[in-house]
Amino acid sequence: MRRFLPELIASIMNDEIDPGAVFDLALPLERAAEGYQAMDERRAIKVLLETENA
Repeated sequence: MRRFLPELIASIMNDEIDPGAVFDLALPLERAAEGYQAMDERRAIKVLLETENA
């Protein structure tokens, strides 16, 4: 998987891929622990942690 990472990042930066489609919960970075708990409890599959500058 890691060998594809540079190509995937470039595709995201060029707006060729929308990475947001895989996230089903978005939380501010300071609530990261809550995101991990939600995934552990199967209330979320992928959590997007956002910074204030996002």
